Amino acid sequence: MPRILAIDYGKKRTGLAVTDPLKIIASGLGTVPSHELIPYLKKYFATEPVELILIGLPRNLDGSATDATALVEECIRILGKHFPDMPLKKVDERFTSKMAFRSMIDSGMKKKDRQNKGLVDEISATIILQEYLHHSGGGQMPMTGG
Repeated sequence: MPRILAIDYGKKRTGLAVTDPLKIIASGLGTVPSHELIPYLKKYFATEPVELILIGLPRNLDGSATDATALVEECIRILGKHFPDMPLKKVDERFTSKMAFRSMIDSGMKKKDRQNKGLVDEISATIILQEYLHHSGGGQMPMTGG
């Protein structure tokens, strides 16, 4: 069964997360240097079926574009060029970095580990994906008769 892949794109690093084949659990896939994203995805798609890419779109609190919005829009254009048949959805990523950092603190991660920006990006991608699953009805147990 195909997976859903989430991208937290940044100028230097890109965080990635993916669902399990049943689309119940979102897990961090790691980070890649942003300039290596397309070759990484080509290799990944050759070995794992993916039905949808989610990409976090940075916005200010008022919904306006941030300095990073144009960078992500360019990434979306490039993804469309390299993977024209792959559906892609933009997802509001406001608060994901703060949520990622908060989850690192709540899980008891040491300060030194919380300074790993790549880990923050990976957790942010996982949060983007988990929120999508939650709001799209994925991740819910099916009802059974009884």
